[in-house]
Amino acid sequence: MTEQTTLPSPADTPAAAPAGPPRPWKARAARRVLEQAEALLDDARLLTTADLGLRERVRDAYTATREVRVHADLRAVSVTALEERRKKLRVAVLEKAGYKHVAQVLVAGTDRLVEAGIGAGTAKLATSAARELADEVDAELRFRIDVDPDDPYATVLVQSLYAFGLATDARHRHLDEARRVADVVPGNLEPAQLATSLWRRLVAPADKKAAALTAVSVLDAQVRAARLTDDARAVRAAVGQPPEGGEVWADFEARSAEYYGLLSQVVDLGDDHEAAEGGLPADVVRRVEAQPLDRSLLRANLRGYQQFGARYALVQRRTILGDEMGLGKTMQSIAVAAHLVATGGTHVLVVCPASVVTNWKREVEQHSDLAAVVLHGTDREQAAARWVTEGGVAVTTFEVLGRLDLPYDLRPALMVVDEAHYVKNPETLRGREVRRWADRSDRVLFLSGTPMENKVAEFKNMVAYLQPEVAGQLDPNAGLSGAKAFRRIVAPAYLRRNQEDVLTELPEMVQVEEWEQFGPVDGAAYRDAVLAGNFMKMRRAAFAVSDAGDSAKLVRLRELVTEAVDAGRRVIVFSYFLSVLEQVMDLLGDLAVGPLTGSVPVPERQTMVDALSAPGGPSVLVSQITAGGVGLNVQAASVVIFCEPQVKPTIEAQAVARAHRMGQTRTVQVHRLLVEQSVDQRMMEILGSKSALFEEFARQSEITDASPSAVDVAAPTEATLSRTILAEEQERLSRTP
Repeated sequence: MTEQTTLPSPADTPAAAPAGPPRPWKARAARRVLEQAEALLDDARLLTTADLGLRERVRDAYTATREVRVHADLRAVSVTALEERRKKLRVAVLEKAGYKHVAQVLVAGTDRLVEAGIGAGTAKLATSAARELADEVDAELRFRIDVDPDDPYATVLVQSLYAFGLATDARHRHLDEARRVADVVPGNLEPAQLATSLWRRLVAPADKKAAALTAVSVLDAQVRAARLTDDARAVRAAVGQPPEGGEVWADFEARSAEYYGLLSQVVDLGDDHEAAEGGLPADVVRRVEAQPLDRSLLRANLRGYQQFGARYALVQRRTILGDEMGLGKTMQSIAVAAHLVATGGTHVLVVCPASVVTNWKREVEQHSDLAAVVLHGTDREQAAARWVTEGGVAVTTFEVLGRLDLPYDLRPALMVVDEAHYVKNPETLRGREVRRWADRSDRVLFLSGTPMENKVAEFKNMVAYLQPEVAGQLDPNAGLSGAKAFRRIVAPAYLRRNQEDVLTELPEMVQVEEWEQFGPVDGAAYRDAVLAGNFMKMRRAAFAVSDAGDSAKLVRLRELVTEAVDAGRRVIVFSYFLSVLEQVMDLLGDLAVGPLTGSVPVPERQTMVDALSAPGGPSVLVSQITAGGVGLNVQAASVVIFCEPQVKPTIEAQAVARAHRMGQTRTVQVHRLLVEQSVDQRMMEILGSKSALFEEFARQSEITDASPSAVDVAAPTEATLSRTILAEEQERLSRTP
């Protein structure tokens, strides 16, 4: 990894001895200064070297953990598999000696096999075949750190990563100071020794005495200016005695993404480097990789693809980061902001939906040394004035952006627009305000995991905010056949990576369709809704009961939640309908927090998410999908339950991504509550094909304004969907006795 130095701030400027005659240091005080300076030098040397030894510790722990996993897989392989690879091998001899599976042969090796009475030739054949199998298993192993405090190998690996993370972070934070101390202190220690002895000072020449006192003053200035001491103490403690297993596992669960980021700096996790580069042309990749990334203000360890994304945004200046949800677009944006501030920038502006304002502030403060200022709420004008004067990262909403009274000549070093598909229509008020600020900003970064949510043509509008010349090159009649040409055209403005391509450790996602049948009460409510021609009542009829036991969906929901809670899992329950959310809250009682709806103030939304993550807190977050399904990070939950299908496929994808994202340590279970022979079944049939089309198109980063018959990935409008399904259901029920 290339080291980056920072522009010196006043606090980092080397401390100098006071001008004028040297201070008349007493011998005892001089000795104390020398002791402190020597300790400071030890700390500085530790911070510039500790990560090297810890890197090897991580590598050894990883190798041991991986080897244990390989051996575990080989224990399931009978020794008869060795015979298939070495035709002359007599497996019966191995079995007679008590060797049943390949792992036993591999551990024993040739010498111990011979000691067990097996012929040398057979032992060599068996061992070589076992190693060959082990190499194949190792090559196919997708390495993950499973949360298992009882696994001693994984525990040592996590402890090693914890210490390595402390050392790496401290090194980046204090590299300039450590180098300064290493340059200044050693040359002053020897001349300063004279000042520590009263007798030597009495007999020394005046010039040497003055030089000694000056050297003490220089060392004292270094000690007083030191900032690295506390971090060095923490690194030294972690090197000598890492935290207990329970403590470090809890930290891993809270920050697993950073642990994997650290691990990827030491070993090859099998990442697809081409995928990390988003399939960009070679000339763009070369420019991006040559871009320095100053991490001195960043308190996080970035994955390789995240570093690439941050560098891409810096090089290309005005871009869309379209990474699939859960890949850490916020973190990449913070890395860009931290670099710009560390290298002279002052103001960063973040515009986002109200639901994620608090989350943005927390992320900036948690992962960087940047000051975060929220320009939202009743005190937004005072906060805005403070931001104008002091700088930092201002976080505001699309609605508030146009109301802020800010100087016309204020030009942010970076403008970040989160959930940028909110401004896919440039003619709206929010679109015009975003364009106004984008034109004033030195760099602009749009974030959107689903930039082509409804019609791919709208992507062209988003590019036009940033690089109109690129948008002008997009051929509206290209169709999917123009994919290669499209990627070449939009490379300066668009980068997208997908989860399975860059997150080799991402837990599996298991999706289950929970099909139920109407009972007498919920079935009657559904029939009444169909006869009344009310599509919305049809969608929520399964919950239109006064007794939860009369709703097939509520009964199944309670079973799923009980099972999850018993297994120590946290759950998110999503519904579009407020009445359904209230039903769910009544059903779950103290188990649940919520409902999180559009009317809940922004700070309270984050409080609900925090409650779900807190030890001993509620196990279920109940949320309206339009409020909690976008922007929030709810990786504490590993079970997602949808009460009904959604009109837009992307809404469900966004909601799932709240839990199935980088940092998740458990397999994510997604359950869809569905009723056969109902609006649910028809919506799944109609929208399923649309979802597949969207995924195929979006994941390839291919953009076109093709005609609807060629590439129309837009879901049907709610009006079209309701008319179609209502007519079909009325016809079906008219035939039902």
